[in-house]
This record gives sequence, structure tokens and C-alpha cells, in this order.
Amino acid sequence: MLSELTTFALAVALAFVQVNAESHTVTFNNRCGYGTPYLRASNGAVLSTGGSYTSNGALVGAIAYLQTGSCGNNGEECTLIETTLRNGYSSTDISLIPPHEFSVTSGFGYYDGCDGAGADCTYGGCPDAFYTPDQTWVQVGCPDANVNLAITFCD
Repeated sequence: MLSELTTFALAVALAFVQVNAESHTVTFNNRCGYGTPYLRASNGAVLSTGGSYTSNGALVGAIAYLQTGSCGNNGEECTLIETTLRNGYSSTDISLIPPHEFSVTSGFGYYDGCDGAGADCTYGGCPDAFYTPDQTWVQVGCPDANVNLAITFCD
């Protein structure tokens, strides 16, 4: 039988874990009128095909793109949004590093933390995108816990 002190300690520990649980949601807004938004995990698994996706924990190395029929399984030939959502430091960017290329206007913004931080790519050659791996200044970071991400196509 557990003592009252042990029971209390377990209750406090459980409450602490529930309060500090990490969670992030990625939502899509497809204004193009065509195509299917894809969210893939770093291992290639499909996490979403347009619906909101909530990660119970960090979401590391995910990619998103609008599948228009011409994109490869990893968004090749299309505008790519890369993200890591992690308490303490999240980072998201738009990638046009070959074999990725501009396909549709794409953008992202954080919400429920770092509101207003994000980027848009509205034309080929947009200055807010990666074209080579060393252009790290285009990454948009967020230090807030449990931050969420909205991705918009054709905005």
C-alpha cells in the first residue's frame, strides 16, 4: 500500500508532466483551388494530406509542400517548407534548393507564440528562400514553447 506521501509525490509528478507536455500543431490553408497539401516526417512517413496535424512532442525535420501532381515524394520540383518545432527553439524555412523549385506561392507563420514571425515566397527568386544550403539567415526561429505553425499555399 502506498503511503500518503508517496501518493502525493506521484500526483505532483504526473501533474508536472501533463503541464509541461510538449505539443505542436501544423495547419494548412490551401487557397489554390487545386492540389493536396502534404506534411511528411523526416523518415518520409505521411503525417497529413491537408488536415491539421498535432505532434505530441517535438516535430523534427518535417517537410510540407503542395502536391500538384508534379512533385516528387519529398517535394522535389516544388516549393518546400521545412520545419522543426521544438520547445526552446523552433526553426522553419522555405527551400528552393535543387531539386526543389518554385511551384506555387507558399508561406508560413507561427501562432500561439512568435505571432507574426514567418516568411512568404510569392515568385521564383523570392529573397526569403534557401537556394543553397549555406543561406541559413532565411530560417525563421521561435524560442516559445508549444508554438504552432500555419502553412498557406497561394496566399
